[in-house]
Amino acid sequence: MFSRPIHIGLSPNISADDYWLAVKSLFTPWSWKRGKSIEKVENWFKDHFEVHLAISFNAGRSALLAILESLNLEKNSEVLVQAYTCVAVPNSVVWAGLKPIYVDIDETLNLDIADAERKLTLRTKALIVQHTFGIPSDMDKLVAFAKKHNLLLIEDCAHALGGTYKNKLLGTFGEAAFFSFGRDKIVSSVFGGMAITNNKNLGTKIVQYREGLAYPSYLWILRQLLHVLISGWALALYQMAGAGKLILYLSQKLKLVSMPVYFKEILGRQPADFPKAYPNVLASLALWQLDKLPAMNECRRQIAKYYFENIKPSKVKLPVKVSGAVYLRYNLLTNRADEIRWQAKKQGMILGNWYHHTIDPKGVIWAKVGYPEGSCPRAEAVAATSLNLPTYPSLTKTQMQQIVSLFKG
Repeated sequence: MFSRPIHIGLSPNISADDYWLAVKSLFTPWSWKRGKSIEKVENWFKDHFEVHLAISFNAGRSALLAILESLNLEKNSEVLVQAYTCVAVPNSVVWAGLKPIYVDIDETLNLDIADAERKLTLRTKALIVQHTFGIPSDMDKLVAFAKKHNLLLIEDCAHALGGTYKNKLLGTFGEAAFFSFGRDKIVSSVFGGMAITNNKNLGTKIVQYREGLAYPSYLWILRQLLHVLISGWALALYQMAGAGKLILYLSQKLKLVSMPVYFKEILGRQPADFPKAYPNVLASLALWQLDKLPAMNECRRQIAKYYFENIKPSKVKLPVKVSGAVYLRYNLLTNRADEIRWQAKKQGMILGNWYHHTIDPKGVIWAKVGYPEGSCPRAEAVAATSLNLPTYPSLTKTQMQQIVSLFKG
């Protein structure tokens, strides 16, 4: 059942054990909201990162919002965020009553410190550092920059669980960090997130914030479990006379599964589902994958190594090689990005388009999230040329060869 086609975005981490855990969980609804798995996941993060507190939420954006709210910043204080990101990041800033200030990117596709210097004002109070595609930002310079300007540094580790900078775990450099367990992240429970901090005062406030949250509804939780099951069947049948595609289409139309980004979020509005507490049943899915984290990340590094060795940089611009990167996706830059994606699709391969828009996904109204067009020219240029190759652990050598063949000739 789990012989899968190349599909970068459809819960690529799902394997047989994830599937059967979701099946079993369907029949124990009394354990969906509360249970021991929540504490176990939090303890895993607390121990792994050697931090004072780890606090779980139903999404990475919920974890970020909790951090921002708990900082008790004056309303309309400015927070530096990079362009070339998901709308979930600036939305959380806006929902917290703060103002996102967009900074351009450097060659690693992470925040450019020189542009950050230019955009500082007296109202700038915090800095969110994104490790794009699992490639670490230059934390020495960023920590020094934050200290120089008395900024609170928050690490966005949504792409970077298990990544390191100079042998130190990403997520341990600032006041706090947050992680995502979204359907196509390093570890997936379809939705989920974690905030970690060594600041006891801040941690206490985040805990108090979480204690005031309700759990998502049973229907919302059911949709996440169904996502695992439907994805498993859809992938197995994807190339069988369109059966898999039909399953996905009908599931979305019937709202049996939830979308990774809600329509309200594209408009800059806050859905009622965020923030919420992390349901126990999703925590059990995350635990299952956390046990496999070192092996999964080593697979990603080996797949990235294969791409580096077999795709000629004369054809496309390859990502930077950085020690400690986990390469959640292997992102190329090419003016032929849309053409190559289409060629791949005709051959049954679904490649990725993060971040094909300066503030992803398609349709985000920039004015609603405070992005001034033209303010980050490099990010805008890179977005138009981005093409993601998969690095998920179940990718086979034959499939890797198929992908590389797109860049031959």
